[in-house]
Amino acid sequence: MYRILEKKVLSETVKQITIEAPLVAKKAKPGQFIILRIDERGERIPLTIADFDREKGAITVIFMEVGKTTKQLGMMKEGDNLQNFAGPLGVASEIEKFGTVVCIGGGVGIAPLFPIVRALKEAGNNVISILGARNKDLLMLEKEIDKVSDKLFIATDDGSKGQKGFVSDVLQKLIDEGQKIDVVWAIGPVIMMKVVADLTRKYTIKTIVSLNPIMVDGTGMCGGCRVTVGGETKFACVDGPEFDGHLVDFENLLLRNRRFIDEEKHACKLAGVA
Repeated sequence: MYRILEKKVLSETVKQITIEAPLVAKKAKPGQFIILRIDERGERIPLTIADFDREKGAITVIFMEVGKTTKQLGMMKEGDNLQNFAGPLGVASEIEKFGTVVCIGGGVGIAPLFPIVRALKEAGNNVISILGARNKDLLMLEKEIDKVSDKLFIATDDGSKGQKGFVSDVLQKLIDEGQKIDVVWAIGPVIMMKVVADLTRKYTIKTIVSLNPIMVDGTGMCGGCRVTVGGETKFACVDGPEFDGHLVDFENLLLRNRRFIDEEKHACKLAGVA
């Protein structure tokens, strides 16, 4: 069993929990994820690691309550236990000294971006972070990311904080102003990553994205998380979750991620969390 050490309510639908998992924390690296199961009858869901503390033996994850399991997870309290907590899974981010790196996080995609920004800064990069959300209440980890960034920009759809508009607008402005950019990291909604990749492709700026396909076993055996990258089939759980954004077939990813919407709604109703 894996005990919930701490729980924070970041917004009405976004929660942060820290779980006691010393073996996972010992090996965790930026860019990796875990798969948890609440109880014996629960489904397995992947969540990207938002932070890890090797000394305390703890892993932090941040999630939005959108389906049956995330809604049930959001109702759990400090001291409650999870049945399973497997990880770290996936290939860690390739951290090195690139030069100037722009790290872009949208919505809950800001959470897994934090350890990546921190590691890039520790590697000696000039780090420019851009965080975006629909409104100011859905922004997260601003202070934490600001501390490990050389510059921080905020964009909200409604203009309630920072620049009104999208993260891609801020990126375009930086490019127009002549900012030299060696690499871009973009994590967030699929459509956001697609827009960023389409923009950077025009300027031949290397762009890394973290994909979030439907995932079941997390070991590459079920094939549920397959994505098309460079015309080839890849499995996000073992080949990713990070890929070259210029090679990802985002249209295919968007289509596959909508596949079980009706079943998810039905599951929520049956569980009484609709």
